[in-house]
Amino acid sequence: MDAKTCLKKLQYVGVLAFATVDGQGNPQVRNISAIHYEPDALYFFTARGKDFCRELLADGRVQVLGYTKYKEMIRLSARAVPVPAGEQEKWTEVIFAEQPYLANVYPGKTREIGMIFAIRQGTVEYFNLGVHPIFRETYPIGGGSAAPKGYRITKSCIGCGVCVAHCPQQCIAEGTPFAIRQENCLHCGACYENCPAGAVKRRNEDDPA
Repeated sequence: MDAKTCLKKLQYVGVLAFATVDGQGNPQVRNISAIHYEPDALYFFTARGKDFCRELLADGRVQVLGYTKYKEMIRLSARAVPVPAGEQEKWTEVIFAEQPYLANVYPGKTREIGMIFAIRQGTVEYFNLGVHPIFRETYPIGGGSAAPKGYRITKSCIGCGVCVAHCPQQCIAEGTPFAIRQENCLHCGACYENCPAGAVKRRNEDDPA
């Protein structure tokens, strides 16, 4: 699996959920299908008068979520930016050609109310619930990066094995200290809640141990 494959899978899903935050800090989610895919980017169409467009122009941060019939969750966290004015018509034509239904929504020159945004940099999280153990990885797009998620076991580990007994995916290996296989971890926190030594920490916490 890699970022390009994840983008291709999103293309197969078709209709994706786009999440933003409005000016009052309220979460907003829209289903968007007016999308064109490149191997390392995607372009999408919306109307300038929509709240969605205003939120993107004000902040730009967006999460895009797709879920396949094979129980694969693909989440793209990125910043959407308007394409340059000289490229707006080009990408509008591409998207309308690929999505013929749009001509019924915005017939003729009414499509000129639209704006094309591009996502070229961000991170893709791939999460497959259809296999056992589950599988997850994160991939950068265009130099994007992501803060680590989930849990780790520190040197405070006493080797008791309580974490292993509570792990739904049995993704903790014995050792000194025990270690979590991050690609199979649910991030459920069972090990964190049950460790008698307090040796399990969140991966985004600073801890020299």
